[in-house]
Amino acid sequence: YVMPFINQSHRISNTDSVLEIGCGEAGNLKPFLALGCKCVGVDISENRIENGKRFYQNAKNSENLTLLVSDIYDLKNVGTFDIIIIRDVIEHIHNQEIFIKKIADFMNEKTIVFVAFPPWQNPFGGHQQNCDSKLLSHLPYFHILPKGWYKKILTWGGEDEAKVDSLLEIKDTRISIERFKRIISEDFDVKSFTYYIINPNYEVKFGLKPWKSYVLKYLPYFRNYFTTCIYCTFSKK
Repeated sequence: YVMPFINQSHRISNTDSVLEIGCGEAGNLKPFLALGCKCVGVDISENRIENGKRFYQNAKNSENLTLLVSDIYDLKNVGTFDIIIIRDVIEHIHNQEIFIKKIADFMNEKTIVFVAFPPWQNPFGGHQQNCDSKLLSHLPYFHILPKGWYKKILTWGGEDEAKVDSLLEIKDTRISIERFKRIISEDFDVKSFTYYIINPNYEVKFGLKPWKSYVLKYLPYFRNYFTTCIYCTFSKK
C-alpha cells in the first residue's frame, strides 16, 4: 500500500535513494531494496538495527542497504534522499514541530516524504492493544481518559511499570490530524492525504481489508475518533 501511495506523487524507480526514519528492523525498506533503490535506515534501538542487519544479510541488493544506530538529530553526512519514510513513528516523537523541521535537512528539491500514523483519539490510538491484559488490549478509547485515571486502570489491569510508563509516554506525544496538518503547513506542500477507517496494517495483523474514507476529510476533529491511520505525502514548498 505504501509504494502505490507514494507513486501518486513521485514515480518510484531504481535510481531513487530512500531514507527511513525510525526504521526498526527496516521491513518497510524491503520492497524498495528489491527494486534496486539505495536505502538507509535509522533507528535509536541498537538491538533492532542489529536484527535488521541479520535479516538482510543474504537479501537481494543487500549491498544497497545501510542501517545506522542514531538519533535523527545526530545524523550527519548522509546527504539528501528522493524518498523519506516515517511510518508509525511520529506519534512517539517529542517536540514534533522540531522533528518535522529537521527532516528538511535530508530533502532535496524533488524529495517526497511519506508519513503514516494513527491519530491519538482513534479507538486504539494509545497503543493499548499492546497491553498484557486481554481485557485492556481489547478495550477501545480508554486511553483518552485523564492521565491519572488512565494510569490507575493500567495498574489495576496488571500492567507492569515499564509497560505503564511506555503507554503514558505515548499519551504525552499524542498527535491529532489537525495538529499534524498545522505542523507541516508552514514549510511543506501536501501532495496526497488519505484517511483510513481500517488501517492497512490490519490486513496482516487481523485479516481486515483496508477501508478508505472519502467523507472524514470534511469532518475536522470528529474524524480523529474514527480514523485508524492517515497516509500523507508532502514536499518542500
